[in-house]
Amino acid sequence: MAIPGYQDFMYPFLKQLEDGNEYKLQELYVLLAKHFHLNDKDIVELLPSGKQTILHNRIGWARTYLSKTGLIKVVRRAVFKITDEGLRVLADKSVTRIDNKFLSKYQTFNDFVNKGVNDKPIIDIDGGDEHTPLEIIEHNYNILKNEIQDLLLEKILECSPSFFERLIIELIVAMGYGGSEKDAGQAIGKSGDEGIDGIIKEDVLGLDMIYLQAKRWKEESTISRPEIQKFVGSLVGKKASKGIFITTTKFSKEARNYADSIDKRVILIDGQELTDLMFKYNIGVSNEDVFVTKKLDLDFFEE
Repeated sequence: MAIPGYQDFMYPFLKQLEDGNEYKLQELYVLLAKHFHLNDKDIVELLPSGKQTILHNRIGWARTYLSKTGLIKVVRRAVFKITDEGLRVLADKSVTRIDNKFLSKYQTFNDFVNKGVNDKPIIDIDGGDEHTPLEIIEHNYNILKNEIQDLLLEKILECSPSFFERLIIELIVAMGYGGSEKDAGQAIGKSGDEGIDGIIKEDVLGLDMIYLQAKRWKEESTISRPEIQKFVGSLVGKKASKGIFITTTKFSKEARNYADSIDKRVILIDGQELTDLMFKYNIGVSNEDVFVTKKLDLDFFEE
């Protein structure tokens, strides 16, 4: 039979976890292939890129959506377990299929698929004619980007403070600050409190300096106004007028309002913005596929 769409895998995926045990993703590939009676040819069929099987790709996206909605949780890398909400869904006998329309009842799902979308959200893009192919491509690109950014944050929090220090150095240099990596490393150099503090060059020649502080805090934490006030106090002590505060978590509204109200130039970069910059400047990520859209060159046909 043809390989089912990724939405078709959602309910069977969740059902496999109903016993409450932990399951590895590799186990679920096998179990779900058996559930749909897929043959060997189906199982090894590749995407057009040739880099992944269609089966693994579709089960992977079913897993991602179930996880972002909170129906399953990641126990550790590539190991999953059903949540109380997932069990509640399975206990509801009126639910026989889980798809994007069903998941759109959850705000966490909507937040994930529509993050970074400024216009009208695209929740269910299957079979509809309201959105143009280019809109759909752009929307799906955002979903892929959102997933990578979430994974980047997870990996950063798993790594050591010294690794976080090197990451910040590479990012700053990639953005054009700090001179060379050697210069930036020497300027930053100190680690502590799961972060780094130091003075970096704003330009290669060091005509102006920027004070930097970074906090590798858990995602559920919040950087409050007192943390920013202490940072500004450090700026005064260093006789610096510019500063960058980078964190893996988020800033409170009061912290952002305070940073905007002072005469010092202080840039706040939260976890979402940090991973956005990493994505933009290719820090911790690499190109997998490149798709180029083209338009008709009317000038070529001028006689």
